[in-house]
Amino acid sequence: MTDSAELTIFPTWTAGRPGYAQRIREAFQEHLEKNGLRLTAQRQRILDHLLTADKHVSLNDIYQALRKHGVGRVTVFRTLKMLEEAKLVDHVTATGGTSRFEVKLERPHHDHLICVHCGGIQEVRWPELEKIQDKICKAMGFTVAWHRHEVFGRCKTCGA
Repeated sequence: MTDSAELTIFPTWTAGRPGYAQRIREAFQEHLEKNGLRLTAQRQRILDHLLTADKHVSLNDIYQALRKHGVGRVTVFRTLKMLEEAKLVDHVTATGGTSRFEVKLERPHHDHLICVHCGGIQEVRWPELEKIQDKICKAMGFTVAWHRHEVFGRCKTCGA
């Protein structure tokens, strides 16, 4: 399963819309400027790598792809942290507890099924589960800031 595209919850009206990548770059640049930083060529390469990925990528995936361009592991780590702070990128806890990253901006809420055998990640949407969750939180007077569902098991390819 790891060879197929994983980023499936990405509506064509968003991904194919002119200016999508540019809006993310501008939002990141604004976030950096607010924090007294600038958009360096290395940070730009990291963001571009995420924008062209068709799967959830790890820090090491990004580092291995970009080290030939002089991008260091620490730069990848710090840039991913900044992108998460700017709410442009989110992480999924993959097998072994490592984080894998996806672009978040303008993507609908979704959860993840994570294969403990091959490491593949499938994106899923569960409107019924969301309704139940909202109803229970409301009944308990609980205000949700965010939530994340990550279900671990074996994908169809790896078997039950």
